[in-house]
Amino acid sequence: RSHGKVNLIFNNAGVALGATVDGASYEELEWITGINFWGVVYGTKAFLPHLKKSGDGHVINTSSVFGLVGIPSQSAYNATKFAVRGFTESLRQELELANCGVSATSVHPGGIKTNIARSARMNKSIREIGLDDQRGSEKFEKLFITTADSAAKTILKAVRCNKRRVLVGPDAYVIDLMVRLLPTGYQSLTTFFARRSMK
Repeated sequence: RSHGKVNLIFNNAGVALGATVDGASYEELEWITGINFWGVVYGTKAFLPHLKKSGDGHVINTSSVFGLVGIPSQSAYNATKFAVRGFTESLRQELELANCGVSATSVHPGGIKTNIARSARMNKSIREIGLDDQRGSEKFEKLFITTADSAAKTILKAVRCNKRRVLVGPDAYVIDLMVRLLPTGYQSLTTFFARRSMK
């Protein structure tokens, strides 16, 4: 209404849930899916007609490195972020076929210094696999090494270059490489390091 058109939409809202598959409640699964996946769907579909009308637009959907790799206690988060990745990659191809001047990028950040870990919901079920539901978020947050400002610059540069996928932070590159080199073997590695961290 104020500017007459829309050229960019950033679907970036996200929440985290630490829970086992067995222990996560249906309510928790609906909560995280409603924000992480449906938030992206609603944001994309609401703005897509406006972006197409502008003739020059871009949809930027935030997945995660956890949209590239599965991690114990993160099945719900993984599911939503894999969904965002698939949704965005499919959208990108449809937009190319339509030749409408609009594109899409899937964003895969590593640990970004935001409040996501601090505000994460932790289910007691993760105790069954040796993880700490009381201080787990605090420990996890210490691994966050990229600032939000640095992430924003990386994402904007990727949009300008019309990248299909953008990795954000050095940890994202390490995880992406690990998954490429060990498509199924990485699971044994993550299990090993999870057990080691418990000690």
